[in-house]
Amino acid sequence: MTAPLPWLAPHRDTPFVGEVLVPGSKSLTNRVLILAALGDGPSVITRPLASRDTNLMAAALTALGATIQRDGMTWTVTPPKSVGTEPATVDCGLAGTVMRFVPLLAGFGRAPVTFDGDEHARVRPMGTTIATLRSLGVEVDDGGRSSLPFTVQGTGRISGGRVDVDASASSQFVSALLLAGAAYAEGVTVQHVGPPVPSLPHIEMTLACLREHGVVVHATADTWTVEPSPIGATDVVIEPDLSNAAPFLMLAMTSGGRVRVPGWPASTTQPGDELRHLLASMGAEVTLDDEGLTLRGTGRIEGLDADLHDVGELAPALAGLCAVASSPSRLRGIAHIRGHETDRLTALAVELKGLGAGVQEHHDGLTIVPAPMHGGEFKTYADHRMAHAAVIVGSAVDGVLVENVATTAKTFPGFAEVWAGLF
Repeated sequence: MTAPLPWLAPHRDTPFVGEVLVPGSKSLTNRVLILAALGDGPSVITRPLASRDTNLMAAALTALGATIQRDGMTWTVTPPKSVGTEPATVDCGLAGTVMRFVPLLAGFGRAPVTFDGDEHARVRPMGTTIATLRSLGVEVDDGGRSSLPFTVQGTGRISGGRVDVDASASSQFVSALLLAGAAYAEGVTVQHVGPPVPSLPHIEMTLACLREHGVVVHATADTWTVEPSPIGATDVVIEPDLSNAAPFLMLAMTSGGRVRVPGWPASTTQPGDELRHLLASMGAEVTLDDEGLTLRGTGRIEGLDADLHDVGELAPALAGLCAVASSPSRLRGIAHIRGHETDRLTALAVELKGLGAGVQEHHDGLTIVPAPMHGGEFKTYADHRMAHAAVIVGSAVDGVLVENVATTAKTFPGFAEVWAGLF
């Protein structure tokens, strides 16, 4: 099958002024889907994200016996009477939330469930998930690979209790245990052991979702406890995906224009909310009010020196913006993003340097020194965040060709069409 031709990222040399509607949060949608599938009755999810990752999650939960009815902007989720009564296969694609959250649910069943995914998914770290399942008494056959594909054979019950886990590679290892924890016979206490956990806001998001479903949780610095209880059926409205707003906000900066994102929450656990502060420090004027978030470019883009450990998913977009800034940048604390859809640090260094930027790769980040940039092909490595970096550069540099822009469908179906419509 012939690969599609690279997509010419639109370039803009006049200010963009407008409003952009951002789809629902993928992280929230997939957490709420998990809890709805474990609930004590049907739940209604309003404005969920319908993207590749969330469709894969819905399909995975359906394979385990849940029923999901879609009616426009609402999904009604009815939990199964019993999980995993028939052998099943789950396609994880490249969705970390599917490959790390759903195996814990499969452990409640009595039939084998096989997990596999895209080629790039087979190199994502899964050893912690597999070791956690085994520590809970769930049988896992991974052929000794500590990666996809693997098969989970549950016993119909998980006792729970205390679980020690090294989540320094991904906060998803903690969230996976917590989301299913109320359904364990003894609940669960998760103790992190190892270097600091990245992306702590995602754990806060998980705790907030559990509380919204009536589950009692306790948290200290490196320990989280979920008490055993029914998971209440709850109707939830999904917030816009704030991380997916990054390219649009940054367009206001590269073009010297103004962008409004309606529906931006006044309070949220989403890591993307940090864009307000990060972009302000790079020279933008940012206002949050009852109508949403407005960002105005001021004609200058200053370099950024920031520890992005808790908001690593923003690093690719920020790196793209730093490449067209007027002063050097240092992005730190993000060694863990090497284990995302691709090794994002190496990929960013290679692709930005390929367009002329001065980039030095470190074990935990990047130093980016502005230099004259030129057009050329920017590879995405099947990573939606790499595509975001590419289009941000392309908005300021003519002739940037994005390889596989369709990978943005992972969290934003139709992204390329929406982006092109702004030019």
